[in-house]
Amino acid sequence: MYDFSKMTNRRGSDSYKWDVGENELPMWVADMDFETAPAIIDALHQRVDHKIFGYNVIGDDYFAAYQSWWERRHHFHIEKEWMMFVTGVVPAISSIVRKVTTVGENVLIMSPVYNIFYNSILNNGRHVISSDLVYDGNEYHIDFEDLEAKLVLKQTSLMIFCNPHNPIGKIWNRKTLDRIGQLCKKHHVIVLSDEIHCDIVRPGKEYIPFASVSKTNLENSITCIAPTKAFNMAGLHSACIVVYDEVLRHKVNRGINIDEVAEANSFAICATKAAFNESETWLNELNEYIQHNKDYAKKFIEKELKNIHLVEGDATYLLWIDCHRICHDSVELTQFIRLHTGLYVSDGLEYGKNGQAFIRMNVACPFERLKDGLHRFKEGIELYMKEKSVR
Repeated sequence: MYDFSKMTNRRGSDSYKWDVGENELPMWVADMDFETAPAIIDALHQRVDHKIFGYNVIGDDYFAAYQSWWERRHHFHIEKEWMMFVTGVVPAISSIVRKVTTVGENVLIMSPVYNIFYNSILNNGRHVISSDLVYDGNEYHIDFEDLEAKLVLKQTSLMIFCNPHNPIGKIWNRKTLDRIGQLCKKHHVIVLSDEIHCDIVRPGKEYIPFASVSKTNLENSITCIAPTKAFNMAGLHSACIVVYDEVLRHKVNRGINIDEVAEANSFAICATKAAFNESETWLNELNEYIQHNKDYAKKFIEKELKNIHLVEGDATYLLWIDCHRICHDSVELTQFIRLHTGLYVSDGLEYGKNGQAFIRMNVACPFERLKDGLHRFKEGIELYMKEKSVR
């Protein structure tokens, strides 16, 4: 039994998330307030005790840890030769955009989606084109007619796909993955699947790797995976790219080496092996704890905030909260909440224009901290509504 209720103080630790005011509570960036698995900590101590931190090689056992995990947990067989080390999923995405597309081409996304996708596309001189997800007031689905209309455009050469989807927390089913794969193959569009959130799922649920669905998906895709989100070790910079097609793999490999994002630091290797080889029980208990937090937040919002709707998702530790009944400008709303209560959450506009009336909240924290955050959220919403009614 692991203690996820421990209120570890992250202030003064150079934490990006906790670089906030003294009375502020950050529930924004996707990084957990839980100490990582004991096996990972032990592996890092052993590496530190060696006392030499020179250049590293990435041995077969690093890749074997991924292979074993994806085989037993996600039913996907990965050959070692398909795999490449990279320092993170975001560096991988940016490098891949540069290497497999050309300046001025379209890179397709499905908004609302992880905000850094936009940066990776626009900063490299490519065009963002979105087939917006359709929200029916309760959940999201894909408009396949619109998706194909965007894929058929001659300048569309890459689709960045989020599986499971951040910020809505959706696990895409096999039929959907197969249909996306068939359409992308038909229109000569490569799929880059970001699967970093895949291990944070509702107990009893499973995500399906995009490349595992069919031969078509396997041959026409690039998959980015990592232990960093699930095991709270993003600062150790460790990830893996999986590419079946030999020609495409060569391009990706040249890209990450030219961009100098293919070399491991002294702690990335041992931490990754300890995560996948020794920390499965810890992850299972983590998912139980996170689901308890999500269930509590749902009940709290339903009871205390009648004008707010929580979009339920089976993956990630992020809440996607529909605020359109009180406000269509979540930038203004989140700024107001932070100013008046100290709660720091993400505005939905970051994830696309169709996210403008939504808020993203990170609930991967001890339960007492979650309750504090939800009470601040309620206070902020009520103050905002009162002020608006006065105006």
